[in-house]
Amino acid sequence: MVVLDATIVNIALPSVQQELAMTDTDRHWVITAYALAFGGLLLLGGRVSSALSHRRSFVIGLTGFALASGLGGAADHAGVLFAARVGQGLFAALLAPAALSLLILTFTDPRERAKAFGVFAGVGAGGAAFGVVAGGLLTEYADWRWCLYINVPMALAALAGAPYLLRDRPTGELRRLDIPGVLLSAAGLVALVYGFSQAEPHGWGDPKVLALLTAGVLLLLLFVLVEARSPKPLLPLHIVAHRTRSVAFLSVCVMFVAMFGFYLFVSYYTQTILGYSPVEAGMTLLVNAVSTTIGALLIAGRLQRRLAPDVLIAGSLACAALGTLVLTRLDVDSTDVFVVYLTPSMMLTGIGLGCLLAVATNRATAELDHAEAGIASAAYNTVQQVGAAFGTALLNSIATSVTTAYLAERGNRPESVPAATVHGYTVALWVAFGVLIGAAALVALLALLAVRGGRDRTGRTGRTGRMPVN
Repeated sequence: MVVLDATIVNIALPSVQQELAMTDTDRHWVITAYALAFGGLLLLGGRVSSALSHRRSFVIGLTGFALASGLGGAADHAGVLFAARVGQGLFAALLAPAALSLLILTFTDPRERAKAFGVFAGVGAGGAAFGVVAGGLLTEYADWRWCLYINVPMALAALAGAPYLLRDRPTGELRRLDIPGVLLSAAGLVALVYGFSQAEPHGWGDPKVLALLTAGVLLLLLFVLVEARSPKPLLPLHIVAHRTRSVAFLSVCVMFVAMFGFYLFVSYYTQTILGYSPVEAGMTLLVNAVSTTIGALLIAGRLQRRLAPDVLIAGSLACAALGTLVLTRLDVDSTDVFVVYLTPSMMLTGIGLGCLLAVATNRATAELDHAEAGIASAAYNTVQQVGAAFGTALLNSIATSVTTAYLAERGNRPESVPAATVHGYTVALWVAFGVLIGAAALVALLALLAVRGGRDRTGRTGRTGRMPVN
């Protein structure tokens, strides 16, 4: 539900704009309001979840999300819808870390935990692609308002199962909440996410964009300095400095940088170049959603018992990279696109995404006690949001600038627009491929260095005549 709402309104946006009489400059707030509230408040949501108890926070988050969704669906003007989307983001920032924390605390056996995280990753990752499918179906056959109303029955179904969830104890640490950390993290993340959202329409060199991104980086650097000195930090730095978790955070962030731009291009390409309807475009992405679930539940579940986590993470990134590489071969005259290009690309990226999230979710939350589960879950969700916002802005701006340059070289002739558009997409996808394959190589190198470091330590220990210690 949380991931679904990041994408479900995208296809419905033209209908929303027309009915609520939004201007072109204001319509982005339907998407941006949710992203800012969710991404900016996640770290606070993780701390609040631990303080109130994860089960209680889960119920509060579900209830608030459903109420905000109902308000948005009933909105009679743009301001109400924007406020409802902020409300959804606020309660999602509490709901997401509470849900993941409950999984951490419920499944303590390593094998059972791996299975649980596989299910969690499959559902979550598939939600982004399924959001586009659901948005197209609801907009075409019902009404755009059902893109928001649909959360109400889903929340009620989840609430019906809440009494069976594990009862965890609250930490009650809100009285000693790290207020400077809360303000700096929220302001820094909001500045970054909003800066990324404005980079595509205004350009990376726009003074407003530069000011937002600079402010975001400086605020987050100051946040790190404050957390290092705080007796009760909002985000204990050892959570992100831990080697295993840092690799998991980095790989997930990179994957979201590539995949959210990838989804956007597929949606645009299938509708503007191939002439698919919104429903047909959504069904194309459904192949990716199904492949993601297979990767998370079946493939990752088996490979985790045979391969080291870093090896599986590197392989997952490489698999997704191959999926993006397939689409770089497209041109405006390509034939049999669905069979030859889209289907293998959707399958490879989906399997890579599903495998990565199943492993990374487990590794990002490993070796944590009850009190730190919420904040680690929040940090994990935060890197996803930042990666998605940055990737969408970066790849979309690359595609736009390449398309503009291509048209200028050909005298801006109207008949060149389709070829220019496809060329812009393929260049951006080359960048996505480079990001993914570079991250895969880095993770593989770190894994190799860790293995060699372990052998060196064992060798030195052996020469002293002492028995190696596992």
